Amino acid sequence: MSETRWWFIRHAPVDSGGVIYGQTDLDATCTDAGLFEGLAARLPQDAVWMVTNLARTRQTADALRQRVRHAVPDYLVEPDFAEQHFGNWQGRTHAELRAERHPEWHRFWLAPAHERPPEGESFADLTRRVALALRRRSEEFAGRDVVCVAHGGTIRAVLSVALDVEPERALGFAVENCSLTRIDWFAGSAGSHLPGDQGAWRVVHVNLPPR
Repeated sequence: MSETRWWFIRHAPVDSGGVIYGQTDLDATCTDAGLFEGLAARLPQDAVWMVTNLARTRQTADALRQRVRHAVPDYLVEPDFAEQHFGNWQGRTHAELRAERHPEWHRFWLAPAHERPPEGESFADLTRRVALALRRRSEEFAGRDVVCVAHGGTIRAVLSVALDVEPERALGFAVENCSLTRIDWFAGSAGSHLPGDQGAWRVVHVNLPPR
């Protein structure tokens, strides 16, 4: 039985100007050293480090790397851990969309996990792509620690997978900037008496504050 330990960190705050940003590539604000010092002290040595294709995750990882007391390898980039894509709503404010009374906006808030923004993806879509990447990377790095700087939506999707709950329920998790969420994958831990011996997740921490 091998154990893969995931250390998910939500990126540092961004100044979005109040718009829906999703996969818009905004910069992180990494000026609060206290956010990173306490968090860096919790991170394991000899870990794989992973970021998404959005700059704010790399910038947050850079701020952490400056404060850990051990060598950090080059980051791996996992695009499938990127934030939910909000399509044509990216760059718009909630107030603008409410005022325009788009029918898609109304339907989205009736079923936010399954409705898709125009040209975008639903949270359920996000959860499916995150689940595939999570399993693939867990197998690739079996027995390792993986530090992954990602996004609030991504980490909620991870929790949906680990707890085997519907996406709607996972949307209820608070995931603050620079918080730590830790989950472990035990390959083959379901036991030989179960069909397929599929393995199991353990949730260790959710939304642990950085200090």
